[in-house]
Amino acid sequence: MILEDTATQPPQEPDHGPEARSRVRELLAKRRVAVPLFAVAFAIYWYFVGLPTDPMLAALWLWFGTIAFRPDQPWRHHLGFARDWTPIVLLLVAYDYSRGLADNGVAPHVTEMIHADEWLFGGTIPTLWAQEHLYDPDYVHWYDVLASFVYFSHFVVCLTIAAVLWVRSRPLWAGFMRRWFTLTAAGLVTYFLYPAAPPWWASEHGYIAEEVARMSGRGWEAIGLHGGTKLLSIGQSMSNPVAAMPSLHSAFAMCAVAFFLTRVRKRWIPLLLAYPVLMSLTLVYTGEHYIIDAIVGYVYVGAVFLVVWLGERWWARRSGRRVGEAAESLLRAAAPTSASPAEDGASAVVQAPRAPSAAEEPDAVGRSAD
Repeated sequence: MILEDTATQPPQEPDHGPEARSRVRELLAKRRVAVPLFAVAFAIYWYFVGLPTDPMLAALWLWFGTIAFRPDQPWRHHLGFARDWTPIVLLLVAYDYSRGLADNGVAPHVTEMIHADEWLFGGTIPTLWAQEHLYDPDYVHWYDVLASFVYFSHFVVCLTIAAVLWVRSRPLWAGFMRRWFTLTAAGLVTYFLYPAAPPWWASEHGYIAEEVARMSGRGWEAIGLHGGTKLLSIGQSMSNPVAAMPSLHSAFAMCAVAFFLTRVRKRWIPLLLAYPVLMSLTLVYTGEHYIIDAIVGYVYVGAVFLVVWLGERWWARRSGRRVGEAAESLLRAAAPTSASPAEDGASAVVQAPRAPSAAEEPDAVGRSAD
């Protein structure tokens, strides 16, 4: 028999590995933990890289956000996001690449928008007036920073709204996506049929004598978010420079709030409408669009919402008729086609006597008198 010298051996510590991993999983499955972690990760990415303006990156971050908001859901639910959003992301990628071909070999329209803004504002181009009174090339004002944030919100607001609706209400998500993508398609078709130049392009090519600065991202440079300016430069170099009519920046901003105008209390409507107005003023100030571009963008939103609403009503009536016809067919198929003599006799026995009608009552009375 061999005795072990337990006094000289170090004590055995229990293995807490599985228990620790289980506690970590439990913590990550709580929204109050998952959401702050997601917010910190996104803030770090934003600071060092910039806002994810690429559709695939934006959708990926939104997916992470939905997982953080519903960490207790099974992976089958989270994979449903990838299933539903893959066609959306592919369409946005195709839009980004195809709009750069819209001006291929076609002279852009330039003077029409200049004359329209001059007619609307008594001979003054609002972009020139705004930059003359507000823009300082040597100093970044607070509203320059605000303008950069408002401009970049175009890339994330509609996607974020769609992600929230996907989590909250799938019917509302589907309704919003129908309007948003119809608006996107209408804008893309217009870019092919009517390529139009923005103010900064018109200034560079001599259509506007005064210099127009293109300064969408200068506010980010002032607060140290250099990655945002870098992403903006990359995106602008890949985009179509003469796709200004209509302004989809203004149209998307209006679409984002118009969808909720009938779903919120009236006191919130002015606050919602302030966003598309602020977006349009930002676009004019930064030299990206004319006022007429924004107005046409608003008109596109109204037309798209009307067309989609009519289409939804037509589809609902058609679906209702199809459901009714299917139910009627099932009832006819389930009903007996003929009754046997025995069944006829049985029905005659159990049938209650019919009360005489008003037209038969005089004859009955006359027969009893006879």
